[in-house]
Amino acid sequence: MENILLLLLLCVALSCAFPADTRQNKEEGMQLIQYLENYYGFKKDGESFIWKSNSQMTQKIKEMQKFFGLEVTGKLDPGTLDLVQKRRCGFPDVARFSTFAGDPKWAKQVLTYRILNYTPDLHPAEVNAAIKKALSVWSHVTPLKFIRKDRGDADIMISFAARGHNDFIPFDGPGGSVAHAYAPGKDFGGDAHFDEDETWTKSTEGTNLFYVAAHEFGHSLGLFHSKDPNALMYPVYRKFDPSVFRLHQDDINGIQHLYGPSSNTHNDQRESTEIKDSAESKDPTLPNTCGPNITFDAVTTFRGEIMFFKDKHFWRKHPAVRTADFNLISSFWPRLPPGVDAAYEMPEKDETVIFKGNEFWVVRGDTILPGYPQKIYTLGFSKDVTKIDAAFYNGNEGKTYYFIADKFWSYGKRSQSMDRKPKLIRDAFPGINGKIDAVFQYESFFYFFCGRKQFEFDPNKKRVTRLLKTNFWFPC
Repeated sequence: MENILLLLLLCVALSCAFPADTRQNKEEGMQLIQYLENYYGFKKDGESFIWKSNSQMTQKIKEMQKFFGLEVTGKLDPGTLDLVQKRRCGFPDVARFSTFAGDPKWAKQVLTYRILNYTPDLHPAEVNAAIKKALSVWSHVTPLKFIRKDRGDADIMISFAARGHNDFIPFDGPGGSVAHAYAPGKDFGGDAHFDEDETWTKSTEGTNLFYVAAHEFGHSLGLFHSKDPNALMYPVYRKFDPSVFRLHQDDINGIQHLYGPSSNTHNDQRESTEIKDSAESKDPTLPNTCGPNITFDAVTTFRGEIMFFKDKHFWRKHPAVRTADFNLISSFWPRLPPGVDAAYEMPEKDETVIFKGNEFWVVRGDTILPGYPQKIYTLGFSKDVTKIDAAFYNGNEGKTYYFIADKFWSYGKRSQSMDRKPKLIRDAFPGINGKIDAVFQYESFFYFFCGRKQFEFDPNKKRVTRLLKTNFWFPC
């Protein structure tokens, strides 16, 4: 009896007539029921569908057609079927406003995010860049700022998963729902999940991660779906030109309703996908990496990226990615003073050592380890040494090099001892003369920063191989 009722219900939606072959119609009808159940509140109790009358499905179809601006027929006509079969956001459409009920939003302007895992479809650096760019879509038009974390909890937890993934909203395989995100709040609040069964790309092929992430982060910040088919928050995925991206005014109105406008945003929203890094700032008080006089206080590798310190700021950049994250030191390590003197990473320990004056700190990710700061003389320096100019750790040798004026000391991990006397920099590193501002090791080369110049040094050949600008690592 139930099967007959279900088939009759499908026929109402499909306008089918007996005794025609109903196999294809039934499949399309089941697709429709699943769609209405997922996105329009069509109720299902166990294996039985609940309806007050056959008109309930017609009403839900009309509701869907009205939302998408289709002809309101109440039937599964070709235009409605085409929409049902398109990729889309996994969040429902049953809402009157562009924000969630009650206007939930974050009560702070600096939000953290963490990428829990990576899709094999893209290089991790490409995922990092897409996520950063997607968040900057929203930070550009609001006072919000986003800081990436590598450990612990974050406001927005980002993950890739297939099918069921412990949040009671399973994904449905390739196509259909490609991602979903939760409104601001506790626990799952703000989190964004991406369906690993999709093929994630940075182009128009497959499913573009930047575009989907930008949409989902709209939910993470409190926006619901838009009825405007040109808006980013429209629920249906569509291909777009990745070289050009412009946030629609409807999206801007919605997010600024929650958080207000950015204090330094020009109202011209003609943004390209290569969203400008805040370091290329319109605020003249912030350092410009492409300026002719840029120098750095310290440079170090950091979990596969390179970290550049300048005054109270730092840039965090992956060598394979064009853009860079730009942050205040205090937003990442609140207890660290500005104006870092030197820094180096010990990757095997996942530790970074940061120097300021006669003290140093050891950090792991965004956490300062207990017991720090300590005085630099505890490393083996005499107490008349008051600061370190630059430092780097050579993992191949197991040695750490400390540079002060035109000399350097080395500390051997095996011997657990510091050089008794310093050596001249020019003797061990021919071509490198005078005071060093910063130094780091990348792959098989050492990079020495001296004022507005940078020297690439080959330790095997014992010579400088290239003379570079200080901002060589940035897209200038």
